[in-house]
Amino acid sequence: MEIFDNITKTVKNDLAVTIEKGSRLSIAAACFSIYAYQVLKKQFDNIDELRFIFTSPAFVTEKAPKEKREFYIPRLSRERSLYGTEFEVKLRNELTQKAIARECADWIRKKVKFKSNITPENMGGFLNIDTGNEQITYMPLNGFTTVDIGCKRGNNSYNMVTKFPAPHSQEFVRLFESVWNDRTKLQDVTEEVIESITAAYNENSAEFLYFVALYNIFNEFLEDISEDVLPMKQPGLKKVKSGVCYMISKKMRRLQ
Repeated sequence: MEIFDNITKTVKNDLAVTIEKGSRLSIAAACFSIYAYQVLKKQFDNIDELRFIFTSPAFVTEKAPKEKREFYIPRLSRERSLYGTEFEVKLRNELTQKAIARECADWIRKKVKFKSNITPENMGGFLNIDTGNEQITYMPLNGFTTVDIGCKRGNNSYNMVTKFPAPHSQEFVRLFESVWNDRTKLQDVTEEVIESITAAYNENSAEFLYFVALYNIFNEFLEDISEDVLPMKQPGLKKVKSGVCYMISKKMRRLQ
């Protein structure tokens, strides 16, 4: 067993030496960022497969015409994390994002399957690696972003991750297999993820990235919006900002 503080010892550096050619990865996490793929591109391009579970609903087929606020807001945040979280904003610009997104989308088409939790149940995050010679688990893992694997600090007071070898890792392997094959808990969203990443480099990418930037500015006001509290019912400046955010979120979903 080994512990990473993601300051002096990072999960990213350990993954770089642990992942071997032909490895099979299984990740359960709240979100996935193309920049986490970028920093481990050399290793990820040589794996055999990656199976990814969004531990909370993301990219799923809507079951109701109107989503409740408590479901919609966190879901939108998880989905847009594909292009980088708020703490990866310095990595984002249109030219580099286009190149990274294109490479990541091509890699996903070849080697990755995404599924999403479709239940209200909580799922913990972890990462399993099967090299063929050993099975290893890293946990906890909130998201698969450059912050979560120790490349950036983010807003964490601490970000401790433990590495478990066999036989402890085998429990997580069995857990992942059980959840992955449960159709009552998960929905395949691979195509939806590919389509969303493709939006970062298609002909509408400049417009989409513009609205992503605006969303990052105004997103705090989206929390005040629900079917009962619409933007036009808000007072003064808050009404304007809430209204802007409401329109931005609607526009982003049409562009995805």
